[in-house]
Amino acid sequence: MNAPVAAKALHHLTAAEASRLIAAKAISPVDLVKALLARIEAVEPRIASYITLDAEAALTAARRAEAEIAAGRWKGPMHGIPFAVKDNYDAAGLPTTAGSRLSEGWPRPDRDAALVARMKAAGAVLMGKLATWEFGTGNGGEYFDLPYPPARNPWHLDHFPGGSSSGAGTAVAAGTVTVALGSDTTGSVRLPAAATGVVGVKGTHGLLSKSGILANCYSMDIPGPLTWTVEDSALVMNAVAGHDPGDPTSLTGPVPDFRNGLKQGVAGLRIGVIRSLGPGMTPPDADIAAAFEAGLAVLADLGAVLIETDFPAPVADFYACTRIIGPVESATIHERELREMPDRMGFALRDKLMFGAQVRAVDYIAAQRRRRTLAAAMNALMARFDAVVTFGAAHAAPRLGVEPEMTAFTTDTALVPFNISGHPSLVQCTGFNAAGLPLHWQIAAPHRADPILLRVAAAYEAATPWRDRRPEP
Repeated sequence: MNAPVAAKALHHLTAAEASRLIAAKAISPVDLVKALLARIEAVEPRIASYITLDAEAALTAARRAEAEIAAGRWKGPMHGIPFAVKDNYDAAGLPTTAGSRLSEGWPRPDRDAALVARMKAAGAVLMGKLATWEFGTGNGGEYFDLPYPPARNPWHLDHFPGGSSSGAGTAVAAGTVTVALGSDTTGSVRLPAAATGVVGVKGTHGLLSKSGILANCYSMDIPGPLTWTVEDSALVMNAVAGHDPGDPTSLTGPVPDFRNGLKQGVAGLRIGVIRSLGPGMTPPDADIAAAFEAGLAVLADLGAVLIETDFPAPVADFYACTRIIGPVESATIHERELREMPDRMGFALRDKLMFGAQVRAVDYIAAQRRRRTLAAAMNALMARFDAVVTFGAAHAAPRLGVEPEMTAFTTDTALVPFNISGHPSLVQCTGFNAAGLPLHWQIAAPHRADPILLRVAAAYEAATPWRDRRPEP
C-alpha cells in the first residue's frame, strides 16, 4: 500500500528503501545526506527537531560509506543510512546537552554511547543530536523555559510532539532524518510516536544497551528506535541489539534477526485485546477508540485469533508505582544540582525532583515491591498470547503550550504497564483525526518475543494506507 519509491523525495525514503537504492547504486549515501540537509534547511526553523546538527561530519561519513560500498565492503542494510539520537546519548566530539543549562561547560564525550557505536559500526551516518525534554524527563508539559526551543509537531505546528524523545518523533515524521534513537521510561519513545505518527519501539528490557545514555530512572529506562515503518525498526534493532558488558542490566543470550517473519502475517496468532484501562483512568477519545476497533477488524480479516482480556490490575495501579519510583530515582541522579543550582533547571524537571526528594524510603521500597507483583501478573497474562493489542495514549496530540492538554496526553495512557513489566511494546499509526493529526494504538508481546511484536505491527501496516501520508510543516 506504500507509495512507489520513485515518487518519493529522498528525505522521505524509509531506511529499507534507501538501503535497496544504495545497494543498486541508484543513489549514494552522499545523495541521501545532502537531501536531508536540504530538508533540514527548509523546515528546521519551524519544527526545531535538532539541538546539534553535525553536517560536515555527516557528509564525511557518507563519503566514507560510499567509498566502502563501491569497494565491495558493504556492511549491511544500515550502511550509509542517516540516523540521529536524542540528546541524552553521548556521541564522541559532540556536546551532550540533555536540553539543559545544567550541562553548560561539560566536556564533550570522547566516546560514543554503545548504541551510537553499534550504528556507526553498521555503517550508519550520524547527523546529530535531537531535541529532548530536560534530561529526558519532566512532569508532562512544556514550559518554554529551557535553553533550546521545544520541538513542534510537523503535522500541525501548534501541536505537541510528545516527549521526552520529542525531536526524534518530529525528525522522522518530517524527514529531517531517516531513523532515530530515543529512550523510554514511562512512554518517552511511544508518546512521540503516537503524536507524530511514526513507529516507536520499546524492546524487551535489557535487549538494548543503556551504556552512554544519561540516566533518568535507572530501573526503568529503555532505549528504542523511532522510524517511519516497522521494517525500519527491525533494521535498527538488528544493528544495535545484543549484550553489552558495559550495561549491568543487559541481557545475555542469542539475538534474533528482527526482520524474520515480518511478511508472515498474523493468521493463527492468538492476540489478546485489552479495551479497559480500569478505574481511575480516562477512557480513550472517540476517534482513538474508533481507529482501534477498525484496526482489530483488520487483524481479524488477516486471520488473527482475537481474544478479549484485561490488564491484571487497573492501569492506575501501575502508575502509582511509577509516580514514586521515577521521581525518586531522578532525584538521586540530580540531588546536587537540586540543592545547589535549582534556578538553572526548567520548571518541569525541578518540579519532579522536588517531589522525588521528599518521598520516604519506605514508600519507595513499597512501590518497588508492588512493581514486582504487578510485573509477575503481567508476565502471566502475556504468556497466554502471542501478542496483545491495547491503547497507547487516550488522546491525539494536544495543543502545544496548553498545559492541561499536554499533561493529559502524557498521563492518560496504557503505556506504563509495559515499563513496569519490561515487556516489549510499540506504538504505530492507525489513521488520522478530522484535524489531520495521527491516531495510534499499542501492541505488546511476551519477553524476548520482539520479532512477533514487529510481525503483528508489520501485518497491520501492510494492510493499511497510513504510511503513504507525510506531513509538510
